[in-house]
Amino acid sequence: MSETSFKPGDDVRTPRSRGTVIDVRATPSGAWVFGIEDADGAVGYFTSRALRPAED
Repeated sequence: MSETSFKPGDDVRTPRSRGTVIDVRATPSGAWVFGIEDADGAVGYFTSRALRPAED
């Protein structure tokens, strides 16, 4: 099973809202998490499994 990869600047949908990838980090366990900033300026961190590419 392949994971979808996201990079800074990508528009994505999270379980909460739509946002933009602003940060990518590795956790101590080796998982990757993505920092997503929404339209209100709030930032949340999600794994790639929680994200979907935003479609206009």
